[in-house]
Amino acid sequence: MTSPSPDPGAAPARAWSTAVGASIASGVLLALAFPPFDLGLLALVALVPLLWAWRDTGPARAGALGFVAGLAFFGLLLSWVWYFGAVAIFPLLIALAAYWAAVGAIVGGLARLGLRSPWLVAAAWVVLEALRDRWPLGGFAWGEAGVALHSLSAARALASWGGVPLVTFLVVAANALLLDLGHALARREPGALALVAGGLAAIVIATSAGVALRFEPTPTGQLHFALLQGNDQNRRLTPDEQAGQFLTRRHLALAATLHGSYDLIVFPESALDTDPEADPVVKAKLGAIGREHGSALLVNGIADGPDGSAFNTNRLYDPGGRLQGSYAKQHLVPYGEYVPFRDELGFVRELEQIPRDYRPGHEARVFHVAGHPIGTVICFESAFGPLVREFAAKGAQAIVVSTNNRSFRRSANAAQHLALSQMRAAELARPVLHASISGITGVIDASGRVRRTTSLFKNAVVIGRITTETGRTPYVRYGDWAVWGSAAALASTLAGGFARRRLRAATGPMPDRPTPDRSAT
Repeated sequence: MTSPSPDPGAAPARAWSTAVGASIASGVLLALAFPPFDLGLLALVALVPLLWAWRDTGPARAGALGFVAGLAFFGLLLSWVWYFGAVAIFPLLIALAAYWAAVGAIVGGLARLGLRSPWLVAAAWVVLEALRDRWPLGGFAWGEAGVALHSLSAARALASWGGVPLVTFLVVAANALLLDLGHALARREPGALALVAGGLAAIVIATSAGVALRFEPTPTGQLHFALLQGNDQNRRLTPDEQAGQFLTRRHLALAATLHGSYDLIVFPESALDTDPEADPVVKAKLGAIGREHGSALLVNGIADGPDGSAFNTNRLYDPGGRLQGSYAKQHLVPYGEYVPFRDELGFVRELEQIPRDYRPGHEARVFHVAGHPIGTVICFESAFGPLVREFAAKGAQAIVVSTNNRSFRRSANAAQHLALSQMRAAELARPVLHASISGITGVIDASGRVRRTTSLFKNAVVIGRITTETGRTPYVRYGDWAVWGSAAALASTLAGGFARRRLRAATGPMPDRPTPDRSAT
């Protein structure tokens, strides 16, 4: 659905202050669609004010308005970054808002080429969101528009077809179509109204088909699990607590309350103060737990490499206490687990809190627990659909997210993180155990439905069973086809628009047709 740019008699662009207010409103409304407010359906209308502000504007103005909206959105969504101070929040907000500015500039540029379409707006949004998820420094995948609908079964069904990018595409397209609907009604344009109605019907039909034809995985059995959540301190640990291995003792004490047999016991990220492979006392205690319960143990620790490097590592021990395999975190948190441009940023004293840089792993490792292949990712990694997809592509029948969100206190970070794990479960059709040392710990089934959660900063043992699943969803098979399709459509449309502009410039306007001389008759 593409319409020409506005005619010369169109109303002038709305006042700057009004456009800025509309842009801020969109940022705020979309943030309210995410936890902690979690008003997910707002995402279907939240962008209408911003798209209205972009209408009939050029790329520079639309880019500036997108930047304002992005600042409002990420400023609210990521308010928990304030725990790390202004030196963290301001550069991050500016970098993230720049992507919204880029979407605006593209939409404004398309309008200058005589192109306006809800589908092109959605394609531009998906492409820039995918770029933000990957660059710079590995990207930042928090705040994808499609994740706002994590609580809706229909949205999770769509995610199994094309991942979160497909959901985002339809969310943005719905917003743009609603704006066009209002425009067509106001101008009483039957032709435009029919096009909008057709577009909205297409979204409804696509969503209904996605739900009706949703991939159904094949159950392969069950895993009996115990997840240990052992940090109830909503503060930094004291030097004495750290020296006394406070977290290790707390989690070992929780393990001592277990009774019976299990297939898997999880000590989540930062649950141990040392690497069991370098601490024979801790390794012996873990081995005793495994033998007592006949259970494999998945534990997290910081592993030292032979060259002095460090790796954030998940290790799997069999019921006899023998190491079965290790997975090193591949996607590290910049300025959290390593410092890019450390030498150049030596004047930033806050970076002294990160005395050494971790190194990334380079392989998605699949472990075997009670005959079932499982994948494990560590904290921040679960925000990245393509990374988690690798584990399902390698045959994992369940995913364990081992995380430590204690630095973010009682903010919305933990709930937002759990929502991301919901979408990962839906994309892959795999159950997800979201194991946190301080909460929220959650159990998510293969449809993305949350079956159980814990409270923040309350020690807990979560015991239950998950059904392991096999089979490849369309997203597992084909990956981010929604991103590449959007990029191809956007690139071809832009190329065609520029070609037409050059052709018009070369040939000039068509001459007026002369009026026939009828005087001779």
